[in-house]
Amino acid sequence: MNELSITRYIAASPEKVWDVLANRQEEWWCPKPWWITMIEQDRRPGGRSAMVMHGPDGEEMPQEGIFLAWEEGRRFVTTDAVTADFQPSGPFMIGIWEIAPEGEGTRYTASARHWTEEAMNNHAEMGFEAGWNACADQLQALCEQA
Repeated sequence: MNELSITRYIAASPEKVWDVLANRQEEWWCPKPWWITMIEQDRRPGGRSAMVMHGPDGEEMPQEGIFLAWEEGRRFVTTDAVTADFQPSGPFMIGIWEIAPEGEGTRYTASARHWTEEAMNNHAEMGFEAGWNACADQLQALCEQA
């Protein structure tokens, strides 16, 4: 499997982590100073998942795809392989964001599965580990606020 993954323990209940993970993406999804505008989240298999990532110098990176799974309170899975009207869009990855109870808190895991080893290596070279860990840091800070 051509997968990159990060995981961490968050000292907050699964309910709180899920709420931030699913409903407050604009606050944690991109490593700052990047940010997103959420276009649509049709939270069901086959539903549209669309946003625009914005960079500090005016960069814009549209992200268009679909949900492959939405399991309320547990995980969601997206892909950019197709658009909501099932048009091919040049796949980059399948993204998986999931949580599970762990002790007094929550285990958060985010993974990116790629079609080829080359695509996975390119994602790693683009800064997967640093970028996705920065997002996890932002998510964790929001979840652990009193």
